[in-house]
Amino acid sequence: MPPRAPSCPFVPPRAPLWGLARSKGVWYGLYELENKGNWDIYSFHINSTVTGRYATTLITSRVVNRMERPEEIEFHVRIPKNAFISNFKMLIDGQIYDGIVKGKQEATQQYTEAVSRGQSAGIVSSVGRTLETFKTSVTVASHQKVTFELTYEELLRRRLGKYELQIYARPMQPVADFKIDVLIEEEAGINFLEVKGGLSTKSLANAVTKTLSTKQAWVYFYPTVAQQKLCDSCGEEGMNGDLVIVYDVNRDNSLGEITEANGYFVHHFAPAHLSRIPKNVVFMIDQSGSMHGRKMHQTREALLHILGDLAEDDYFGLITFNGKVSHWKRELLQANTNNVEAAKVFTESIRDRGSTNINEAVLSGAQMLNQNPRNGLASLLILLTDGDPTTGVTNLEEIQSNVREAINKKFPLYCLGFGHDVNFEFLEKMALENSGVARRIYADSDADQQLKGFYEEVATPLLTDVLMVYAGGNNLTQTKFSQYYNGSEIVVAGQITDNNLEAFIPTVVAISGSTRVEYSKGNGNVLSAEGISESRLSRVWAYLTVKQLLDKELQLRGDEREKVRNETLELSLKYGFVTPHTSMVVTKPEGEDVQVINKPKEKNPGEAGKAGIPVMHYDTPHMYDIGSVGGRGVELHDMGSHRNVPRGGGVTEVPKHQMFVLKAENQTLQLCYQLDASLSLKLLQDPDRELSVKGTLDSSTGRGFRKVGIQYKTEVQMEIDTNTITVRHGQTVNNFTWTDELFTLPSVSLRTLPNEADISVGDMRLVVLRHSVNGVKFLWPVLRQIPSGDGVGGLLAIKPITYEETRPSKLNIRGKTVSSSRSSVWDHSVRSSPLLDCWLVPARSALGEDVSSFLAPDP
Repeated sequence: MPPRAPSCPFVPPRAPLWGLARSKGVWYGLYELENKGNWDIYSFHINSTVTGRYATTLITSRVVNRMERPEEIEFHVRIPKNAFISNFKMLIDGQIYDGIVKGKQEATQQYTEAVSRGQSAGIVSSVGRTLETFKTSVTVASHQKVTFELTYEELLRRRLGKYELQIYARPMQPVADFKIDVLIEEEAGINFLEVKGGLSTKSLANAVTKTLSTKQAWVYFYPTVAQQKLCDSCGEEGMNGDLVIVYDVNRDNSLGEITEANGYFVHHFAPAHLSRIPKNVVFMIDQSGSMHGRKMHQTREALLHILGDLAEDDYFGLITFNGKVSHWKRELLQANTNNVEAAKVFTESIRDRGSTNINEAVLSGAQMLNQNPRNGLASLLILLTDGDPTTGVTNLEEIQSNVREAINKKFPLYCLGFGHDVNFEFLEKMALENSGVARRIYADSDADQQLKGFYEEVATPLLTDVLMVYAGGNNLTQTKFSQYYNGSEIVVAGQITDNNLEAFIPTVVAISGSTRVEYSKGNGNVLSAEGISESRLSRVWAYLTVKQLLDKELQLRGDEREKVRNETLELSLKYGFVTPHTSMVVTKPEGEDVQVINKPKEKNPGEAGKAGIPVMHYDTPHMYDIGSVGGRGVELHDMGSHRNVPRGGGVTEVPKHQMFVLKAENQTLQLCYQLDASLSLKLLQDPDRELSVKGTLDSSTGRGFRKVGIQYKTEVQMEIDTNTITVRHGQTVNNFTWTDELFTLPSVSLRTLPNEADISVGDMRLVVLRHSVNGVKFLWPVLRQIPSGDGVGGLLAIKPITYEETRPSKLNIRGKTVSSSRSSVWDHSVRSSPLLDCWLVPARSALGEDVSSFLAPDP
């Protein structure tokens, strides 16, 4: 093998995208290098499972070196900032290379030893607004393949009444086999489900399908190669953007949802139907010279909007500060129309000048709240600043001490740090010490929207002085919360002492206005371990504990801080989390880098950062991290064999029939119908494209399909059974087994995996799943993307339907009353084949026409 080039050799780019750094004579290019055909990503899958708001996401990228020489191949993905990487591996030529989480000191030692042997290494994580970048590379022999697998975990945070799972994809090229599969399981029931983000725009919206049942939801994103160039931020280099899955769960005015398994519990508390509490709020606005220009303009715009949203029974105050502090009014005023309009006039007059006296500003705000106490109101302070204190008291520890003493745990302080010059760690510590949070406001064109978005999160207090009590529980995460806001959620995890459920008694005590309220085990809590694994709950507990220990460490000094640091390290190592105290050592083939993957930290990149260019922060030679940088909705849930549940109980198998389900819009239960298992069916007909898909049901078992056939024009035929996949193209015949292979023709691609065949023809995408039940194999075709056009028909192309329950066991479908009965079916359109409830109706009522319209010759 020829001598290996440096990991990131300097290649003069046509247009620099990031920047360049140099250390000890070695150039490391921070450019998004183009893939000039040297290697090919032939498969890119993202699988995310969310159970009880805890998301585990696996990214799998399969790449091949097309060249006649060894090539360095890069794996580059972005993950949410709140997530912890928990696993990484590479598979090269049958050999697995694992990432191993170690303490930072031990990892650094291993790294240093690698450097001493002449190997290069790098910390390759960066910080963005909501995402971090993970990047690594490895040299791959000619025509050899490499598989990268990265797993990360995060607890989804409820904000403004919804959870958001963000999945980012930028594979740097169109990928023939690209998939995102998301499964959401919520014991409380799913209230709504939406899909948004840049990857759901333009024709890519047709590549998204979603399924919603009572407690489960699935989202599939299967874009074709052509579609991967057509979203708002897509192009010839493929997709560049995110897919955001938005949902919420059902709630009532109770203790909430408590899930337990094998000694661990997780409590989600967000009671509904509470009355809002009026608030006292003081805004402290930095008007120093550094706020000049757009920052000041955006701050005024946001404040004008916020003032307009105040409720009339709220009270508010405005303080502006630079070198001195100015009060709009010395007392809090009620937010009536006259006072709000006067405050808006004052806001329009705010101008930037002078230095920054943060100490006096916050103490003045605390004094206003202390001097205007009102029973039944929630009080809060909101500080907005873009810089360090430069006048008055400038010692950070002294300011923090003064603020702690002035607030004295009576109300929360929220600190908003505007831009990159601000000392964010100082603001974060000051907020945490006073029951609040710090938020960085990025100095972008939407900064005013960021400010308004934060205010909306705290605009409607519902409870104050919330105390979560768990008799019979131990090792609890945070249990005291100053306020609970509308649209948010309180999450507590812990262990059940001796796993004694009888002695485990959860209680929540809080203040609603001026009234003490109590939620206890007797008024509606749920204790359930259904569908939740023991390891999942313990990982939620560990995730929350590590996050809160990191916050606690920020507030401590000396021996106490060291003790908390050791606790964090021990827990991070036990659960394999990459945190600020651990690193993942990525060992590669002999002669390759040993890379150390670190959790990045928010940093202030100074002047370069303001220009949008990352700044290098060196820890050891060559070791760096990058600072902050500013279907048409048609689904057919195809079902496998079903069981009929009669009123008297018991399960009766229905022989020689196959069950199908048609999506019912805005309904908890879907519609299901059965067909004779000896039929051959027209699954898809597209005359404009000369495309047809047919399937033969398995009459011998009554389970699924035994054969699926595809005809495209006169040129391509595919026949799929449980053993072989045959492709005929002209006179050429290719046979494939259910293994990992990729086959392409013009406008046609076939990707096979052990139990899945993924077929694309133009803008149609069909997945054929192979299931095995009690040793019996059968097929199930799933239309992931319906082709565009008015002439498209077939069983899989039937549009979603609406129905109305008119009386017991009677439904109104398409204007006709039909008899129905409750049934349950196994959904084989999903790999896990979950059991779903449905309304069983006659096939003609579900299809809208006679079954004979869907019959086809045996494929």
